[in-house]
Amino acid sequence: MRADDLDHKELLELDPEGGVIRFAGQRALVLDAVAMGLLRKLLADNLGQTAARTVLTQFGFAHGSHMAESMESQFKWDSEDDWRNAGTRLHALEGLFRVEPGSSGPLAKAGVTLASSYEAEQHLRHFGRSDAAVCWTISGMSSGYLSRSADKEIYVLEDRCVGKGDAACHLVGRTREEWGEDRAEDLHYFEPNHLQAALEGSLSRMTQTMKAAERKLREHRRALSRVVPELEEPDHIVAKSPSMRTLVDLVTRIAKVDSTVLITGESGSGKERIARLVHDESSRAHGPFIAVNCGAIAEGLLESELFGHVRGAFTGATQDRMGLFEAANSGTLLLDEVGELSPGMQVKLLRALQEREIRRVGENKSRRVDVRVVAATNRNLADELEAGGMRKDLYYRLKVVELYVPPLRERTQDILPLARVMLARAALRMKRKIPGLSPGASDQLLAYPWPGNTRELENTMERAVALARGNYVEEQDLPEDVRGAPRTVTSQGSVLSLEAVEKQHILKVLERNGGNQTRTAEQLQIGLATLYRKLKRYGKIESKVRGPDREKRGGQPPKRRRSK
Repeated sequence: MRADDLDHKELLELDPEGGVIRFAGQRALVLDAVAMGLLRKLLADNLGQTAARTVLTQFGFAHGSHMAESMESQFKWDSEDDWRNAGTRLHALEGLFRVEPGSSGPLAKAGVTLASSYEAEQHLRHFGRSDAAVCWTISGMSSGYLSRSADKEIYVLEDRCVGKGDAACHLVGRTREEWGEDRAEDLHYFEPNHLQAALEGSLSRMTQTMKAAERKLREHRRALSRVVPELEEPDHIVAKSPSMRTLVDLVTRIAKVDSTVLITGESGSGKERIARLVHDESSRAHGPFIAVNCGAIAEGLLESELFGHVRGAFTGATQDRMGLFEAANSGTLLLDEVGELSPGMQVKLLRALQEREIRRVGENKSRRVDVRVVAATNRNLADELEAGGMRKDLYYRLKVVELYVPPLRERTQDILPLARVMLARAALRMKRKIPGLSPGASDQLLAYPWPGNTRELENTMERAVALARGNYVEEQDLPEDVRGAPRTVTSQGSVLSLEAVEKQHILKVLERNGGNQTRTAEQLQIGLATLYRKLKRYGKIESKVRGPDREKRGGQPPKRRRSK
């Protein structure tokens, strides 16, 4: 037998009744290239690329050595060279690559040039272009086969690879001595103890990364504690107002009970933060916390997103995919904006909650899930129930426990503590030394009604830190809407008198109009003379007011013309 005489029709044996496939006398499995690519990605993601390369190289070496032994016993070869050359021919018949015409083999001085390497193709698909050669399994198989057939250690290495941008893959086989020190690093992947060293290295890097993350977290907490001493546990929830203290207390109690929770409140009020607190205080804290905005996903895709799908369930479903219910197993799933669900999705969600099982799209079997569902909405679901937009059975299934997050305007005692926390975080992120708020800025934060709630407050603090010129956030660093809000309470908690509120409002409108007295009077719906008297009483008439006829009248109010 010569190597060129090998034919896949003779090597492949199919036994449909027995469920057995044999190739070259050995039982074979049909694994597509994508499956091998996914295995590579799984190894690299979990163990690191060094360990992944070591595993695949040594797996290939063991497989190649076994195949050489099998080929020796299965066929009577014309020569030792035919037995050795059969390895490359055999691997090509297995679909690993295609040998370019004119290539004689890895042991030849010119080496062997390969096209259509499945390994380079899969590496590019899952990782993109690499800086080094990536045909690790193929190199291992070729090395193992040649080492067994030549009865000495042969190491086949790549010097060109499609996976790193070359036009073709090129392999050369040499002994360790022939390779010398130039490729010593690549030869380490064939050593039996290299895997243990690689795993220890990966574990060490993971440990160092975790230590660095913990150190950074401790420093972050210390910095926040220095700047914001009122920051409180649990989960650094700021709860100075009675309503928030009551809410946090309720959360810590119901978190211990594995019941469905409905969180209601205005947009931006912090519903997701409360949902995470429910998770962190529960027995599921070790599991995943996954949040999904039901209103942000098209109805046709939401079922697949929540429950998953099987291959071929719809156009584009090229492989099985688990949904968020399965991904959140043993943890918590937050369904934000649950009031946006269509009637059809409400029925499917109700079944998942009642039966604690889901069915992937296109699948006819159910899968058990162990998930705590927390729903959140800024809608009044009771009104939706009356209007027919919400199913009654789903509404009561979600509302086992309801948590209402009050808007920021109803818990003014939390505004300044929250603002200081958000300011400190923004300052740390932007690496700016801004320790706090000026009295004027604090007063304006308390005066503003915050229609966007904590989300708007966070954006305001980030803007203020970015624009602040001094060591403190001043009133002029705040957005115009916040600066223009009439003050009714000072940062010390005292209530302003009606006259003080009126003065503040008049001066704000005058400032907005650029000092134009006539336009200010029109907007306030008072007479020009009345405005003049008030401004004179405030001591602003000479320094800041510029009436339309000041130059002619010396800043005096308009005189009435006497009738003759």
